Amino acid sequence: MLLTPGPTPVPEFVRKAMADVTIHHRTPEFESIFGQTRELLLEIYGMDEVVMLASSGSGAMEACVTNLTTKKALTINSGKFGERFGKICKAFDIPYTEIKNEWNTPVSVEEVIEAIKNDKEIDAIFIQICESAGGLRHPVEEIAKEVKALNKSITIVADGITAIGVEKIDTTNLDAVITGSQKALMLPPGLAMIGLSNVAVSKIESQAKGFYFNLATEIKKQKTNTTAWTAATTLIIGLKEILSHIKNSGGFDALYEKTALRAKASREALKAIGCEIYPKSPADAMTTVYTENAPAIRKLLKTKYNVNIAGGQDHIKNSIFRINHMGLVEDFEASWAVNAVELAMDELGLREFDGTANRVFLATTFKGN
Repeated sequence: MLLTPGPTPVPEFVRKAMADVTIHHRTPEFESIFGQTRELLLEIYGMDEVVMLASSGSGAMEACVTNLTTKKALTINSGKFGERFGKICKAFDIPYTEIKNEWNTPVSVEEVIEAIKNDKEIDAIFIQICESAGGLRHPVEEIAKEVKALNKSITIVADGITAIGVEKIDTTNLDAVITGSQKALMLPPGLAMIGLSNVAVSKIESQAKGFYFNLATEIKKQKTNTTAWTAATTLIIGLKEILSHIKNSGGFDALYEKTALRAKASREALKAIGCEIYPKSPADAMTTVYTENAPAIRKLLKTKYNVNIAGGQDHIKNSIFRINHMGLVEDFEASWAVNAVELAMDELGLREFDGTANRVFLATTFKGN
């Protein structure tokens, strides 16, 4: 049972769609598929424009940094992926300043406002919606609203790689939102997507930069249902399939409600057996538990209980474990995962097994408490 926060399991009906006969990307047949996929993406994003890139999410991060920073960037670093925005700036000699917090601590609205008040050169902000290194949720919408009220010309770029498809994102004040195929969209890795505001499109078109990641080139081409370079045809076919399935099976809002309930039930179940939830503001994409026994628990889950979950990175490599809630995870799978954690804790002498985790999970899910 794969319950890592990316890659997530690919549903069988999506695998079958991607296993069909290969088609050429410069044909009316594929242009029709591309156009349908593009419309579905515009719907899930709720933004003015969208582009698809044959890359991982990091490629979309690079494209946004290089295409949307004119003077200086402000990067928010509360984890491995916030840190990455700064590394991209450094790689391209783009001036940037960084707000850095511990990986369980979201940035505050006040910290961001103070930074832009103290540095008039900042014209672009880069932040994660969900920082998956620790599973925290930044107050992105609140930050964007306050920043735009102070200075509408500042571009706000949000990494939604573990947020799009998890929850409804208020994109009203966001200029670019990034996601990747291998997270909540339940595809293999290799496709990145960026939702864009009209303001961001104008900024990109006025200062076209780069070659492969030149977003001005891609926007122009993708408006005609093709791509500037070779399209990730199989992944785009799969993306159309999964987005159509979600839309026709209750809609995106229903998926968000199920994911939020699964996250809540998992957190309550794990807290009930003495686990410490790591982030101060947990995201619904995953549940992250802080414990010195994380490696031993993960090992037992994988080798004895057939549950593959993720650990941490860098300084919290052996201090956390993360259970995924993204995608079409069944209730019985999430229930078994928290049950397995309790069984592992019993085997390690941390807590006697009495079925509390499973009972709390099921009560929260089906009884509303």
